Amino acid sequence: MIEQIPTLSGNSTLAAWLQHPAGEQIVRGIAEQAGMDERALSGLRNLSLRNLVEASPNAPEGLVDQLVTQANGGRVPSDDEATGLAWAEQVTSGRFAGRTVVVTGAASGIGRAVASRVAREGGRVIAVDLSGDRLEDLRTELQGHEVVPVAADITDVEGAEAIVAAAGERIDALANVAGVMDDFAPLHEVQDPMLEKVFDVNVFGIIRLTRAVLPRMMEAGRGAIVNVSSAAALSGSNAGLAYTASKHAVVGITKSNAFMYEPYGIRTNSVAPGGTLTGMRPTGTSEFGQQRTDAARADLPIAMPQALAASITFLLSDDSVNVNGAILPCDGGESVY
Repeated sequence: MIEQIPTLSGNSTLAAWLQHPAGEQIVRGIAEQAGMDERALSGLRNLSLRNLVEASPNAPEGLVDQLVTQANGGRVPSDDEATGLAWAEQVTSGRFAGRTVVVTGAASGIGRAVASRVAREGGRVIAVDLSGDRLEDLRTELQGHEVVPVAADITDVEGAEAIVAAAGERIDALANVAGVMDDFAPLHEVQDPMLEKVFDVNVFGIIRLTRAVLPRMMEAGRGAIVNVSSAAALSGSNAGLAYTASKHAVVGITKSNAFMYEPYGIRTNSVAPGGTLTGMRPTGTSEFGQQRTDAARADLPIAMPQALAASITFLLSDDSVNVNGAILPCDGGESVY
């Protein structure tokens, strides 16, 4: 009996490609060119080939179809024929219709995925970031949807006021996504400038903007706030002292807010991401801290920003009507290790 070779598409996971005789050679060739070791490749196993290629800035147009053709003996099959398909975002039409949602960090990564999802589900998005150019790119990408770009700094009072002014009288939800990474320095190495930079964005930025938004929600008698924390908010082995402490502070902000404003119909929750394919990377890392965290890192898959946006938009929407003060690990199971 001849064993049938599985069919692959661009939306098949890298795990499926690695189990395919021709697909394995293709993926390992890509990994070698990118300088990825076996552990790095394993972390990407739940992403699709398309995810991997689209994350590469210099990938030529049409490369996915070219590789799929090569793997399948000269043809590009449909997803209906393929095996091992990766998770795909499912938009719920009208879920945010009539709602105004403020999203920080909206120009890239998880923030961009949240802004895009809310807009495509009918919401009016106040898209906030330091980069005005990338916000304009987002508005162009979401042409036909309601996106209000606001180039503002959440670390100062004027920036928070500009965001609230752009939103107008109504703010139904706030996604505090913007954040910065540290250099993995442990306490005996951490420098004050790094502490101040990380806390200014990750902690005080959330406080200042939420403080500016809350009066609108209190007056309306309703609202939903989601603060993005991190797997580093649930353990001590994911980053340096500055980032870890800042994200633990985000959990405290979330729980305090959930308690204080429940009588006003305002829900505050947090999503704690694990490894996610975003542009946020540490620079100038501490050798001591990097070695310690690498030794503790679980062999878990990296997620696409859209997967995090699925959890965040659930908590921003009325689908989570009875959820308040929750810290939702969205880390592929990292928090159980």
